[in-house]
Amino acid sequence: MSAGLQANPLLRSGELPRFDLFSSDQIVPDVRALLAELGRELDRLESNVSPTWDGLVLPLERMGERLGHAWGLVSHMLAVRNRDALREAHATVQGEVIAFGLRQAQSRAIHEGLLRLRSGPGFTALDATQQRIVECLLRDARHAGVGLEDAKRLRFNAIQTELAELATRFNNHVLDATRQFGLIVRDPAQMAGTPSSLRELAAQNAREHGEAEARAESGPWRLSLDAPVLFPFLEHGEDRALREQLYRASITRASSGELDNTPILEHILSLRQEMARILGFASYAELSLDAKMAPGVAAVDALLERLRQASLPGARQDLEELRGFAAAHGQTEPIALWDVPFWAERLREERFDYSEEALRPYFPLPRVLEGLFVLAKKLFDVEIGAADGETPVWHPDVRFFRVRDASGSPIAAFFLDPYSRPGDKRGGAWMDDCLGRTRRPADGVACNPVAYLVCNQAPPVGGRPSLMAFDEVVTLFHEFGHGLQHMLTRVDHGLASGIRNIEWDAVELPSQFMENWCYHRETLVGLSAHVETGEPLPGAIFEKIARARTYRAGSFMLRQLYFAMLDLALHREPGTDRRERIFEIQRAIAERTTVIPPLSEDRFLCSFGHIFAGGYAAGYYSYKWAEVLSADAFSAFEEAGLENARAIAETGRRFRETVLALGGGTPPMRVFEAFRGRPPTPDALLRHSGLAVAAA
Repeated sequence: MSAGLQANPLLRSGELPRFDLFSSDQIVPDVRALLAELGRELDRLESNVSPTWDGLVLPLERMGERLGHAWGLVSHMLAVRNRDALREAHATVQGEVIAFGLRQAQSRAIHEGLLRLRSGPGFTALDATQQRIVECLLRDARHAGVGLEDAKRLRFNAIQTELAELATRFNNHVLDATRQFGLIVRDPAQMAGTPSSLRELAAQNAREHGEAEARAESGPWRLSLDAPVLFPFLEHGEDRALREQLYRASITRASSGELDNTPILEHILSLRQEMARILGFASYAELSLDAKMAPGVAAVDALLERLRQASLPGARQDLEELRGFAAAHGQTEPIALWDVPFWAERLREERFDYSEEALRPYFPLPRVLEGLFVLAKKLFDVEIGAADGETPVWHPDVRFFRVRDASGSPIAAFFLDPYSRPGDKRGGAWMDDCLGRTRRPADGVACNPVAYLVCNQAPPVGGRPSLMAFDEVVTLFHEFGHGLQHMLTRVDHGLASGIRNIEWDAVELPSQFMENWCYHRETLVGLSAHVETGEPLPGAIFEKIARARTYRAGSFMLRQLYFAMLDLALHREPGTDRRERIFEIQRAIAERTTVIPPLSEDRFLCSFGHIFAGGYAAGYYSYKWAEVLSADAFSAFEEAGLENARAIAETGRRFRETVLALGGGTPPMRVFEAFRGRPPTPDALLRHSGLAVAAA
């Protein structure tokens, strides 16, 4: 690395990023300088290919680490501190970053070297992880168009660049549309039924938007499409007209005017299908499945249909119960989509005798984190401690933690960015790779992995810590599960350590596995402490939460199947560049997977970032595919005895040494079978969902 690049801490791969020195002005010159240096390294590698691990794969890994560190930092900041200058810099060099990646992946000299390595006598001397990495590099090269003739390769590369640009614009439009919508409410009657936590947050939002006198008790309040505001209002707001207004705004977000994502998603789908055909696949769905755990589209269809048949009767029954309940409580209009969350919450409160909002005081974030770390110790024998101040962060809300093994040695770390910031932070929750485990070239010492854990829960208001909804607790456990797989890896090869190189439909296994512990009495009660009294969650309330786990399970399952089946349908079309065809497909899938049809103006696809700007294109089914794995994995703990501490610890160590440790270095089916002793079945998922009888 040149002296100039060494002087810039933002481009020091293998080190924690210096967020305090991050500047949008640095991005373009520094990324270009790095690309130039990596280009020269690639030239040298291509001119003298050595078909060995050390001579070929290690140089590729090191180049990937350096570029991944620099561009990953830029992409991370775009997601959590979005600014116009950052957007501009990102857009300026994004195409150049993609072009370098394609040049490397399409290098015929490197491809030939990998083929020679695989067929040569040295391949059998490699360990199983190294052999898998070589095979995956060859597969990725095929998917990158290494064998294409010149004209097709040029077109393929142009598509890749344009798709990346479109995804970035898609995300920016969703963020801007969310940020632009705001509804000032001055009449207290319109806030009837809403919990104090929502009124406090809405008043705080109003103050931030110029209403200096806004108070939680008297208003005014600012309602938005940000999840911590939108969902509580839909569940509790008694003003039906206002619920409808917010619902319609939500499902038409980024679908009109200068922020209209409709032409973008049309073009994305069309380009993906063209790209798949160039590579010799009948559809983008087939291309996507070629690199996943599922053996093919037909296998995914079969699983989704089995789950649809199991969940549809329950969803229909759920709707009839809501209709009857709403009518009995005075609603004379037919139940509409904006009524469902409201009446579902009222019915749940009556049936199980607790309110979701009443749970919030029991789950202040500091206490939840403490309990989560206790669970990690019990299951995986690791200690997690706060390390705030040891390294710079990108926002004052962000915290830093270190992970240590039983001997006290540091083995990993993570950043936690927990709160919603609709002005500059992408919605949703995710885990990402900050630093991966790999061995330093200078001394062979393994670098400790570091993760980003990002949520969008309600921020602290009124001088109190963030009080978490139960769903927010589940989300935190989910992202922490991803983080554990990244941080507790034992793989030393950077191309397959942690979450790297894991098939997309298997990567949700540890995250969804961790969610199950939110329904374990000792765990949930242990991480609770009432913000005012310090009292833990009463056992009686836990029992109600446990019973409510299967409440509307058919409806929730069917909703996820709607998304998954729609995603596959859109990506198996020979061409979807006509707007009317896209929404015809949506309506056709909705007929099979919804019990209340979407509104005619429904454009939720315009904000469906998972498949249009994330990694889930023709892969949203992965949540259900992996949920089969995660439920089956958790059933191993149930069989061991959830109250048997020794058995749980032993099973947890086995889970750590397989699912968490092996990462992308072992095919996921082998990983699962190494833990479970057999292939997975959907029985545990259906049982946990209360749908086993319907599936019989």
